Amino acid sequence: MADLAAPEIARWQHIEAQARNVLSRYGFSEVRTPILERLELFVRSLGDETDVVQKEMYQFEDRGGRKLALRPEGTAGVMRYVAARGQDAQDARLYYIGPMFRSERPQAGRRRQFHQLGAEAIGAAHPAADAEVIALQLHLLQSWGLSQCRVHINTRGLGTDRVNAQQQIRELLLAKRELLCVDCQRRLDTNVLRVLDCKNPECARIVSALPPLTSFMSAEARSYLDEVCRSLTALEVPFELRPNLVRGLDYYQHTVWEITHPALGAQDAIAGGGRYLLNIGGRAIEGVGFAIGLERSLVALAAERPESPPDRLPLVWFVAQGERAHEEGLRLLQSLRWRGIAAQMCVDRRSMKAQFRAADRAKAMFVVVRGDAELEKGIFLLKTLATGVQEELDLPSLMDRMKPLERGDAVLLR
Repeated sequence: MADLAAPEIARWQHIEAQARNVLSRYGFSEVRTPILERLELFVRSLGDETDVVQKEMYQFEDRGGRKLALRPEGTAGVMRYVAARGQDAQDARLYYIGPMFRSERPQAGRRRQFHQLGAEAIGAAHPAADAEVIALQLHLLQSWGLSQCRVHINTRGLGTDRVNAQQQIRELLLAKRELLCVDCQRRLDTNVLRVLDCKNPECARIVSALPPLTSFMSAEARSYLDEVCRSLTALEVPFELRPNLVRGLDYYQHTVWEITHPALGAQDAIAGGGRYLLNIGGRAIEGVGFAIGLERSLVALAAERPESPPDRLPLVWFVAQGERAHEEGLRLLQSLRWRGIAAQMCVDRRSMKAQFRAADRAKAMFVVVRGDAELEKGIFLLKTLATGVQEELDLPSLMDRMKPLERGDAVLLR
């Protein structure tokens, strides 16, 4: 777990702001669910034999003996919210941004407290809906500046398809049981489809010799996947079929996908999603959604675009000498802030030299100086720190120079 603060936090705020903008264009609104939920919600939603439930959840009992868990993912909580709203949430389009918790071994871009951005489109299964949500997810990543993402898709089929696939894959793998890793030997009895997604080299070699997962699926499931592929092609979304992609949670059916980025190494998944069917509080909820790991996205972004930090508001720093100049400076700062301009000063009446040092540390673009001489002339001294150029301006001229800053147009002022 880690603290987030300046200057790193600026990148977080930048991608979150970009995401809210893009999501609003697709008709999604934000929901904020608690980070603490009843343990039963995740066990029933994710599957009691999944790695998340078996090995990764932070769970405990409160003073009343209730079994609780820190949320390991966002979909289950959103579905609980949807179930509670009944018909009011029909065809809802919701997104969330926030921390999740898993006690897994940290990897590149993964911590025990990590952050996800996710979106859920509630509604009956339709290939075009799945394709639209995949297109949205790729749109988000590209809006952040990630151009090297790759979309990989597959199908989990319907419930009967999954049972048939599990039985046949288990039979094919039993003869190789002793060659599989310890986790996959356990998965043969509990959650055999997860063997297909194991990153252990020997397990991957054995899995590569198996028939594709779709060969165990019904004609209906294969036809649904074909329609998703056609819709993605129509939307000009590049993708690749990955026959053994399964995703790790039990609630998926039909389309599943992952998005990878080469900057993340062997564990290269940056995001993923799928269509699901959950039963929450006796109500069946269908939808399609995704989650993006924000830490991993920022690792990829730093590798792909290290030279382009997010924009920040140009900062004006007021340097005052004397009591009257200090009082006028406070009023000027407030006036600039109301105009949408970032403005600061040292309120503790430091020396002029110390005030200039503070402006440098804050990376101010301009310094406005006012002392006895400027007060007597009725002017302000405006200094551009990058060039050292100084100008004497009256108040109307100074405010006129600040107009580009109201637009955040830092480039014009450099």
